[in-house]
Amino acid sequence: MEILKQRPSRHPVERLTLLVLLLLSSVTLLTTLGVILSLLGDVIQFFRRVPLAEFLFAPEWTPLFAEPRYGIAPLLAGTFLVTAIALFVAVPLGLALAVYVSEYLPSDKRARVLGVLELFEGIPTVVFGYFALLFVTPLLQKVIPGLSLFNPLSAGLVMGFAILPYVSNVAADAMQSVPRSIREAAYALGARPYEVALKVVLPAALSGVIAAIILAASRAIGETMIVAIAAGQRPTLTLDPRETIATMTSYIVQAATGDQPTGSTAYYALFAVGFTLFLLTLALNVLAQYIVERYRERYE
Repeated sequence: MEILKQRPSRHPVERLTLLVLLLLSSVTLLTTLGVILSLLGDVIQFFRRVPLAEFLFAPEWTPLFAEPRYGIAPLLAGTFLVTAIALFVAVPLGLALAVYVSEYLPSDKRARVLGVLELFEGIPTVVFGYFALLFVTPLLQKVIPGLSLFNPLSAGLVMGFAILPYVSNVAADAMQSVPRSIREAAYALGARPYEVALKVVLPAALSGVIAAIILAASRAIGETMIVAIAAGQRPTLTLDPRETIATMTSYIVQAATGDQPTGSTAYYALFAVGFTLFLLTLALNVLAQYIVERYRERYE
């Protein structure tokens, strides 16, 4: 925002450059507003037909049944269940990797490891989905009785590895931003390397670490192909990781490829679920940004 406070130059090229930069910086805001406006009309139509209380608190989601029910609770439960399993995998492994990369890995190898992790982010999630369904699930069925073919457990475990780079890279960047003088002060007091990493650097970078976890959670909530392939598409209000469930994203895939008549309540339900997903991920991203800005460590 400092650039907006500066007096613009009279040179036409500089004015044009400033205008272009302002337009480019507003793309994210304009895109967000466009998404909201494109969904809002259909969402309003849905809530004219379905009470908000039923949408939030009804325990069933059966928009295509003879007696349809539009309670989003089963979709939310499935979404949060898969996300919790994914974070259970990604957070400890990601933070351990971040500590290793930031504090133990030589600087000449650090860029290579981070580059490999960024390449890992580029693997199509459909590959993870089929890996969970065809490899992980059969292995889990040998040790977990009653595990369904489509289940949130295998989807969440594989998703945890898919979002692991988000945790490790952002957390490692936060830990790298901690001044070296703080590390040297801890060593001067007799601290060992693991004590410096866990008791000095990690707490000092806590805001960035928390932001990394929240962003990874947002990424897991919005994941589509892994849950659509491996977790199933049966809305069930359960927290049992062995049962087939449906998430908000898997329902959107199912409904968008179905044959719901345009203008029907089931058709508008698709937009209501999408809008709920949008609000949820937006809230998590705003929360992460707030934590970074509110609790940013400032070193003199």
